Amino acid sequence: MDQFVHERGYKIASYYRENISGTKLERPELARLLTDSHPNDILLIEQMDRLTRLTNSDWETLKTKIQQHQLRIVSLDIPTSWQALDKQQPDKNDPVTQAVISSINNMIIDLMATMSYKDWISRLNRQKQGIKKAYEQGKYKGKKADHERHKKVIYYRHVKKLSIQETAYATGYSKAQICRIQRLNILNNLTDEQKNF
Repeated sequence: MDQFVHERGYKIASYYRENISGTKLERPELARLLTDSHPNDILLIEQMDRLTRLTNSDWETLKTKIQQHQLRIVSLDIPTSWQALDKQQPDKNDPVTQAVISSINNMIIDLMATMSYKDWISRLNRQKQGIKKAYEQGKYKGKKADHERHKKVIYYRHVKKLSIQETAYATGYSKAQICRIQRLNILNNLTDEQKNF
């Protein structure tokens, strides 16, 4: 990305590295990027699935936020988007040509966003099929529980009285995992008589 920008006579003003999946609309680093941005800044990404693997409705929401901040998306895997960095752009002052180029670029960005989501769904389905097949063949054991982290969850929830959200933040688990760990803990503490009731 640095080389790509340098070759065009620009430099990257700031880097944002997100550790949360592109399938999530609410991402702290993305929110920080939008807050830090200025009108007409360029949002440079390696490829569209780094920005979005969102459903169509969530992508529309994110796209609206990007447009409200007046950002232009440039993605290395979408050559039509590169024209935003082209200082020698032909017909730069022709509003009709610029409108056509912008419309084509937006259409391709939307298409790539949709393909990113479709690819993610396909991978998820293949993963489920693989796990099911391995399970049927007796090869799938599942992920081993981290008992120490489970103890922390129980400690934060029942001793410290933290909320599910606070416990998730403190342990790195999702809220769903916190609830699952709590259910397992309750089941493990039941007597055989209570389990059979």
